[in-house]
Amino acid sequence: MTGQHPWRPSRRRLTDALLAALAPVAVCSVALGGLTTWVGAGEAGSPARIDVTAGRVFLPYGDSTETAAFFTVSNSGGADDRLVAVTSTAVGGDIALSGHRMTPSGAAYKDRVASATVPAGGELSMAPHGVDVTLRAGSGWHAGELVPFTLHFERSGRIRTVAVVVRPGEPGS
Repeated sequence: MTGQHPWRPSRRRLTDALLAALAPVAVCSVALGGLTTWVGAGEAGSPARIDVTAGRVFLPYGDSTETAAFFTVSNSGGADDRLVAVTSTAVGGDIALSGHRMTPSGAAYKDRVASATVPAGGELSMAPHGVDVTLRAGSGWHAGELVPFTLHFERSGRIRTVAVVVRPGEPGS
């Protein structure tokens, strides 16, 4: 093979090849930088971190045994969670998550809810005019007594806590 020159790329071909290789490298670098920032901020794949505080249960009035319990549920994690059930060894009968609704005429009524969302970085603050836990009080409860509860979450599992028995209308109730 005498007389043939070896193939040599032209300047234009080298420029086109370099640009073709540079585009995916640039896109990957930008994506990697964004993911690194997200992970560095602690938000990537951060599970729900649930904390239950301020548990209180109303002392029933008169001969009634039906009452309600309230908790503040905080989520310092990066994912939402859902409260799906509440149980207690100190409570007889049915315990349910309830929400209070208003009729068009202005009357209030309670309605069972299947679950309550605890948003990422937020909280679920139970109250008499919102979401609460309806139950039948144990016999002989007194103000100041501690009642054990277990809150069941979709992702975080079970969290045991206590609620203090309070009289409705008193400070902290």
